[in-house]
Amino acid sequence: MKVAAMFGDMTGGLVQKPDPIPKEDFVLVKVHAAPMCTEYKALKGGHEGSGFGHEAAGEVVEVAQPGRVKVGDRVVVQPQYACGTCPSCLVGEHIHCRNGRNVLKITGSSTGTATFAQYLLKQDWLLSPIPDGVSYEHAGMGCCGMGPTFGAMQQMQVNALDTVLITGLGPVGLGGVANGHYRGARVIGVESHPYRANLAKELGADVVLDPNDEDVLEQIMDLTNGVGVDKAMDCSGASQAHRLMVDALRRKGQACFIGEGGEFPLGASRDMIRKGLVLRGNWHYNLGDYPKLMKVIEESAEQLDKFITHTFPMSQVQKAWELQITGECGKVVLNPWA
Repeated sequence: MKVAAMFGDMTGGLVQKPDPIPKEDFVLVKVHAAPMCTEYKALKGGHEGSGFGHEAAGEVVEVAQPGRVKVGDRVVVQPQYACGTCPSCLVGEHIHCRNGRNVLKITGSSTGTATFAQYLLKQDWLLSPIPDGVSYEHAGMGCCGMGPTFGAMQQMQVNALDTVLITGLGPVGLGGVANGHYRGARVIGVESHPYRANLAKELGADVVLDPNDEDVLEQIMDLTNGVGVDKAMDCSGASQAHRLMVDALRRKGQACFIGEGGEFPLGASRDMIRKGLVLRGNWHYNLGDYPKLMKVIEESAEQLDKFITHTFPMSQVQKAWELQITGECGKVVLNPWA
């Protein structure tokens, strides 16, 4: 099969690898859509390898034993290789499993863990069904595109009465704008890149502020009549954004940290006790909420067509990575078979 690779000199392309072999509950999936995330940073850093990607939607083409899926099923491929039996897995929080299974050792395959590939291996219980009428590209947004901010909004119970602040409007943050718009919330975005600021407005952000403005906090307070926002989420991982998010929350407000990155000073009295804030970390979403996320995706087709700004044949992965480096894009999707 063909797999996307980096060659260590800021170039990428395709390499030929053996097809993965399904065994036990590990199923062979033909990848039809591979959404791209932060892998471009590895290209920019001069890395090499062929194990890239952690998002996919595809079709079950081979099973080793009867199980939860069958050949022909259309599925969203959930991230990681969780054990399925620990307390986290049993309550739908597989993303926090600490007992991941070694798929290559179990199956005897040398491949199967990358999603920028024509085939992959995944446990049957981590393959979520795609509803009829939903395209592979849209269904693929059930991973990092819409998933992390959906999980955060579920935790914070975001609704139409809320004003929500989203800092960092890369693909994850833009997915947050789409999620917030679907729920009827008022969305205030913070982003310095003009392309993504404009795209956020197209996706439903009421206003997008520039984090480089010295008075950005004052602008947020003005927009909320001096009260502050009800809910907030950071998708940038920047320390400056973390601090802004906490400062911009109203008393008894809630925030989710989604973007990974730097640290920032947090005052127990100033920020937590006297403001009564609830701060959470959010990585993914509870698998029990997958049908709700799919409903959002089904009913947001027009938004997702805007959100997915580019699709590339995997043979042009170098071009796709270079585009991502510029920031002149929303969510980018690869087609492994073109």
